[in-house]
Amino acid sequence: MPVEEPLYPVNLRLHGVPCLVVGGGPVALGKVRGLLDARAAVTVISPEVVDELDELHDAGTITIDRRRYERGDAARYRLVMTATADPEVDGSVFEDAERAAVWVNAADDPPHCSFTVPARVRRGALLVTFATGGQSPALAAWLRERFELELGPEYEQLLTVLAEARAERVSRGEQTEHPGWKRALDSGMLEMIREGRLAEAKERLQACLSSSSD
Repeated sequence: MPVEEPLYPVNLRLHGVPCLVVGGGPVALGKVRGLLDARAAVTVISPEVVDELDELHDAGTITIDRRRYERGDAARYRLVMTATADPEVDGSVFEDAERAAVWVNAADDPPHCSFTVPARVRRGALLVTFATGGQSPALAAWLRERFELELGPEYEQLLTVLAEARAERVSRGEQTEHPGWKRALDSGMLEMIREGRLAEAKERLQACLSSSSD
């Protein structure tokens, strides 16, 4: 896939979904950890693996098949990532996945990707991603590092407060799409939570939601 083609952003629900990572080095480890964050069912195929992957296997978190990739392996999974640094193997994985209509990503090899993996910052359910269409992973990583410092734990707490308020409105059969949400977020709620004034932040949210529904 040419890197200049526009990408369509999605967030996949992978809980329990069988996913394959081909390769056992540090890059493969990063792919595995990302999939585990989404609670995927991960299998690794590689003759050798780094110690951290062995530890995950020993803990029962992933499955490891200690062998080389064999043609057709990719067809048994819903999503595949390959990180072998071997163009021949990565090419075979890509061809098999494409033939089986399985989404595939090859590390640092955009032509052998049907999807790319953005750099990301995760704070609980809050997920912020950075992508460059495969043109500059360094820029994506740089942006992630900058926003990791900006997006502190208070953002996760802010999301929790908003989610709880939304759930309450849903339970009462009230509309959830109101301008009061934005008004509350613009009113300094984040700063209140950052300063430990959680109760005040909740009161401010309720006041903004009440005034927006008048």
